[in-house]
Amino acid sequence: MGFVLGLIAKAVIPGKQHIPLWLTTILGMIGAIAGNAIARGFGVAETAGIDWSRHIFQLVAAIILVFLGDMAYMQLRGGKRRA
Repeated sequence: MGFVLGLIAKAVIPGKQHIPLWLTTILGMIGAIAGNAIARGFGVAETAGIDWSRHIFQLVAAIILVFLGDMAYMQLRGGKRRA
């Protein structure tokens, strides 16, 4: 699930992200966990059928984490691009 959320997040964020695939996957996994926690906080952790609202919370959390993770990754690399 983290891999899929990370890839969708990279596709939604405009521009090119420079983080590697393994970091995208980890951030997607963390986004899924955070999205579940947020959904529980809003009282939509479990619904009958497909939990669309929970999935939206997971995706939004993954998008935010991938965006911030890319900024941090580029900051740590000194803004250098890989050739």
